[in-house]
Amino acid sequence: MKGLLKFITCGSVDDGKSTLIGHMLYDAKLLFADQERALELDSKVGNRDGKLDYSLLLDGLMAEREQGITIDVAYRYFTTECRSFIVADTPGHEEYTRNMAVGASYADLAVILVDATQGILVQTRRHVKICALMGIRYFCFAVNKMDLIRYCEVEFRKIEKEIKKLAIDLELSYITVIPVSATEGDNVTQESKYMPWYQGQTLLGYLENIDIDEGVMEEGFVMPVQRVCRPNHTFRGFQGQITSGQISIGEQITVLPSGEKAEIQEIFLADRKTRIAKKGNPVTVQLSREVDVSRGCVFVRGTRLKVSTMFTASILWMDDTELVQGRNFLIKLGTKMLPATVMKIKYKMDIYSGEHLAVSRVYKNEIAVCDIVTSENLVYDTFKNHKETGCFILIDRVRNTTSACGIIDHSLRRAENIAWQKLDITRKIRAEKMNQKPITLWFTGLSGAGKSTLANEIEKALNVSGRYTMLLDGDNVRMGLNSNLGFEEQDRIENIRRIAEVSKLMNDAGLIVLTPIISPFENDRKRARKIIGDNNFIEIYVSTPLEECEARDVKGLYKKARNGEIPNFTGVSSPYEAPEYAEITVDTSTLTLEESVKYVFERIQEISKLKEQQEV
Repeated sequence: MKGLLKFITCGSVDDGKSTLIGHMLYDAKLLFADQERALELDSKVGNRDGKLDYSLLLDGLMAEREQGITIDVAYRYFTTECRSFIVADTPGHEEYTRNMAVGASYADLAVILVDATQGILVQTRRHVKICALMGIRYFCFAVNKMDLIRYCEVEFRKIEKEIKKLAIDLELSYITVIPVSATEGDNVTQESKYMPWYQGQTLLGYLENIDIDEGVMEEGFVMPVQRVCRPNHTFRGFQGQITSGQISIGEQITVLPSGEKAEIQEIFLADRKTRIAKKGNPVTVQLSREVDVSRGCVFVRGTRLKVSTMFTASILWMDDTELVQGRNFLIKLGTKMLPATVMKIKYKMDIYSGEHLAVSRVYKNEIAVCDIVTSENLVYDTFKNHKETGCFILIDRVRNTTSACGIIDHSLRRAENIAWQKLDITRKIRAEKMNQKPITLWFTGLSGAGKSTLANEIEKALNVSGRYTMLLDGDNVRMGLNSNLGFEEQDRIENIRRIAEVSKLMNDAGLIVLTPIISPFENDRKRARKIIGDNNFIEIYVSTPLEECEARDVKGLYKKARNGEIPNFTGVSSPYEAPEYAEITVDTSTLTLEESVKYVFERIQEISKLKEQQEV
């Protein structure tokens, strides 16, 4: 018997995916008696005039049965005399593309349904591209509904030619085209008497005989560490699943990203000891010496993985909110999760033509190539070399939902060619010379709230008390350093990032930095805090109400925004997300300027002392 085959059925909506698999299970006698009886009873109230509706075997949700469509991924496990199978029946609707991508991530082969009455559609192309993106190398195109075109060979050959062109465009390696009728059963499990011109295998025969291991070989031993096991003081084991190669007792491994080396002392497979462990085994490993290892580290032998912070990746964007350059996420690759930023959108792919289009935004269900940077070194490889260490997901940091899945195409050399230069005169030395704690005072609030005025007065008070400061006013910075940025979302993100980086450098110089800047989005302020360091960051929320800010309208901006002269104006046509946990909150509409300065200055001194104590 051949090994287990995991395959996916996909294609455009209503191409007959569920019907095809249901009919295959029924004809191959792979159903229990009660399942057959339930199918017969359910079909009587279906939409096929009492005939068996094979799709009901996989479409179990009430909404699926009511609408006659697939919404969620349905998994089926079955075994024939030749092979065992796991099939993922996935939805064809564009709205549920993320569900289809989940199914594709676990499959070795894709059965792509093509409606013989319509040919290759845009969603068909999208699903094929997603399957290829997920590493599927074997494709079987089942041209369905042949009964509706009277089993015409000429029409089939036209579609076959179109499929072969698609395979060339998307660089597909192994393809097979089979004409079938899912409802009537032609070429599903038995040869069709209506298509004597087709001399190939039936769909089930193809699935039973295909060898999906041909040419697949990942180099070396790789094991991402999932958990450190310390049941008592005498045992320290590292647990994870081997994703490539094998390992045996006495062999030397390298721990990434640190690069430290150690020998394998013991290997446990479940609760028993073993001398050798192979790909797919979940193991606990003991090392010959004490090494600093935590979740997210990777054990390797006989291969070289990348340790870097920058790479180029192909992604499938699955979020309702569009992707813009500069947006930050959590990236999960293997067992490691880190903050990450999409630095640049290089291009997106036109699903129909395959053309690479230069864009600044990516929308739901689009495929794009991007440059990504992580907050610290990440252990990875290209997807074509090591599948498990070359694929990842991007997670929205606020909603904690999956925004994209992707694969790594290549590393970026600039990350490998630069290294942080250690300096003899450190931040601590500079701060001690100035006799102060370098800190960034981040003033946020609506336009007209009084941020710049308050920051200016606070700076005066700090100077009077002998402190060394620098005020980075938002408008002033935009006239110089950020003069090339507009006010689109990606420009605002980059504006805040640059100001945060400059603030950090000035803190390193020993200075206290004041930054009065609207910074309307919580995500961007969190990112600024991350860049500068939580212990060096004080967020000051100037909470003056919108009505008061608009009544002041010092620069006349609100009037222009109300007249439609300024798009994306915070508080009018663009939202302001108030801080949830600002260290200091002050409302300049209820306090005089002197009272506001006194209150904020005293709070800054209190919080600075607390942060200094935390450092010690």
